[in-house]
This record gives sequence, C-alpha cells and structure tokens, in this order.
Amino acid sequence: MQESRYLKDNLENIQRLMSIPALRNFETSNLSRLLHLSKMREYEANEPIIKEGDEDPWLYFLLEGSVRITKNDVEIGTLSEVGEVFGEMRIIDSQIRSATVVALEPTVCLAINTMAKDRMAGTSDRDEQLDFLLLLYRIFAEFLSIRLRLTNEELIKANKILKALA
Repeated sequence: MQESRYLKDNLENIQRLMSIPALRNFETSNLSRLLHLSKMREYEANEPIIKEGDEDPWLYFLLEGSVRITKNDVEIGTLSEVGEVFGEMRIIDSQIRSATVVALEPTVCLAINTMAKDRMAGTSDRDEQLDFLLLLYRIFAEFLSIRLRLTNEELIKANKILKALA
C-alpha cells in the first residue's frame, strides 16, 4: 500500500471530494474538515485493505479500481463504482472488522481516520462538529439502507429456492 500524508485543504482536493457522489451535498467547509482526516491510499491487485477481525478506525471511499468483500472466506460482493463506501460498520458499532476487503486490481481509496477528531481543524464550535458528524452518519445510513435492501432481495431469492427444493 502507498499512502499519502493527511490531505491539505486546497481546491484540487476539494474538487476530488466533490467527485464522490455521496459527498456532493457537503458544504465546502465540511469537505475541508474531511480533508484533515483523510489520506489517499493505493493498493495493488490482491492486496488486503481491511482484514476480518482487525480493529482500525478507517472508513473508505472507492475512487478507482474494484474490491472484493468476503466473510469467513465466502464472497459477499464486489464494489467497483466510484464513491462506494466500505469499512463503515466498525465506525458505527465499534466492533472488530466483520469482513475482509481485498483490491481486485490496482485500486485507489480515500481513507478517513474517524478517530482523528483532534485533526478537525477549524472546528472549535461544538455545533459545527456535530453538524459534520451528522453528515457523515447520514452517508453511512444511506449506504447501509441500500445494502440492507439488496440483502433483503437476496434473502427472498434464497427462500424461494429453498421452498422450491423442499
């Protein structure tokens, strides 16, 4: 893995964040705060990004490439769309990593250190910090809702197959 330093608050980086669909509705000031918590990470094909059972505070937005998600060595799915989020479950429930994520090809991610609250420069106002965190949680909630709906559809298909086999 190649990793940048924490990103700087500049126009180029803000524009890159705005290219991520989930972040388009963020105000520039919130994107600036996000940059102070973020690094760019590049992975080679077959390189692990997240390992099941690990504890780490990173949340990822996929910028280039694709990843495979597995749990107990069973494939759960793949992500290949720019802006897709992974690693968010640990942020919400503080549990160990529930799945492994591996780059399928050269992959670039925006990695956000959710434990680096002290890096939230320019956020001395508690209300501003809360607004920023609420925006992040809204993004998580939207992605989790999408994934839950897909999981429900898969469960229905599996139940139909089991009934047909019975």
